[in-house]
Amino acid sequence: MNVLVSACLLGLSCRYDGQSKGHPLAGDLVARHTAIPVCPEIFGGLSTPRPPSERRCGGVFTREGTDVTTAYDRGAQEVLRLARLYGCTVAILKERSPACGSGKIYDGTFTKTLADGYGVAAELLEKNGVRVLGESQLEAFLQECGEDSL
Repeated sequence: MNVLVSACLLGLSCRYDGQSKGHPLAGDLVARHTAIPVCPEIFGGLSTPRPPSERRCGGVFTREGTDVTTAYDRGAQEVLRLARLYGCTVAILKERSPACGSGKIYDGTFTKTLADGYGVAAELLEKNGVRVLGESQLEAFLQECGEDSL
């Protein structure tokens, strides 16, 4: 199965702070599925590193108040394009991210406060029939797919 995966979870240093968030089960995921690495922020034209951003008032803004919504929208469209190109019906994305978060994201105050919501790319994928899971759901996803040798 082709699965979209946040590139940072695969160990690529593409997060806003130039770091990765490699997931301990990433190796199991790529051994069992074809992982399509995505980073909506980079796809949208943002650099690494870049100022931290959060969603608020229908847009995405840096801590300094710069509106980066257009870049996030562009990146989300590119991720959706890849999902369609590769026939991906599932995405494993970085939780709490303004691009990839699903269910809970930072609330836009830059105080590490979580609120219900989706990142821009996660929301677009969900609206287009792609099942979005956070990295905390990766183990369950692997088990659900019949892979019990973690």
